[in-house]
Amino acid sequence: MTNLSPLPAIMLEPLVRTALLEDLGRAGDLTTDAIVPKDSHARTVLSARQAGTVAGLDLAVLAFQLIDQNVEMTINHADGSEIAQGDIIASVSGPARAILTAERTALNFLCHLSGIATATASVVAAIRGHGAKIVCTRKTTPGLRAVEKYAVRAGGGCNHRFGLDDAILIKDNHIAIAGGIRPAVERARAGAGHLVKIEVEVDTLAQLEEAMAFAPDAVLLDNMSAEQLRQAVAMVAGRAITEASGRITPATAPAIAATGVDLISIGWLTHSAPILDIGLDFSELDGPD
Repeated sequence: MTNLSPLPAIMLEPLVRTALLEDLGRAGDLTTDAIVPKDSHARTVLSARQAGTVAGLDLAVLAFQLIDQNVEMTINHADGSEIAQGDIIASVSGPARAILTAERTALNFLCHLSGIATATASVVAAIRGHGAKIVCTRKTTPGLRAVEKYAVRAGGGCNHRFGLDDAILIKDNHIAIAGGIRPAVERARAGAGHLVKIEVEVDTLAQLEEAMAFAPDAVLLDNMSAEQLRQAVAMVAGRAITEASGRITPATAPAIAATGVDLISIGWLTHSAPILDIGLDFSELDGPD
């Protein structure tokens, strides 16, 4: 992903600092401090133990450098890169104690976010040739939404709203409490600013027809079959953005994309994607300078 923009360090540092403090506890790294001489230096590599897509290197760099600014990291495969099993993603060198102390925090972020990027890339590849975009949802790990959504972008996907304050998404429970689609949309429109878009979730074609009478910006077509989605796209006829959602996998995504929907939203990309297995291997250990 050559157009992937990195997140500012000011957004990342609090996450990494919190993770390091959680690990260091009240007494620091007892194991490393007892075993590794203070002045030892090491050369290590971050190696891919399986193929995938990289994301999270900036957080890994911060993990090492917040422990010791003398740790240096040279990146061979930037975020968004596809890697093969055995590839050296980056090399890390510097004080051995700092590398060992930060190792797990760095890998936790790197493996988790690379897993999200890899899962996203698999679905993006599955629908290649169709016009639909793969988007994530708000089903993210508390505190990690910004970086998990970044990882989706690293995998070639796009982001849905970042929070409740991004846009208005009228879901089934909103409709039930409001007393129907019409009052829900009317109240939303009355309370929304001129730049705020309105999306309505529908489960049936009858609900879609009702919703389209009030000119929403987008419609969320929830758990519809491919045939229903095809009919829904024809009914909307370009008057709103169409978004398909509901237990979509790389196997089912191509048929859904073929219906002509604009977006395919997938929650498991962020809440259930398996990690990408990446390890930190020592290539050389130096004695005190």
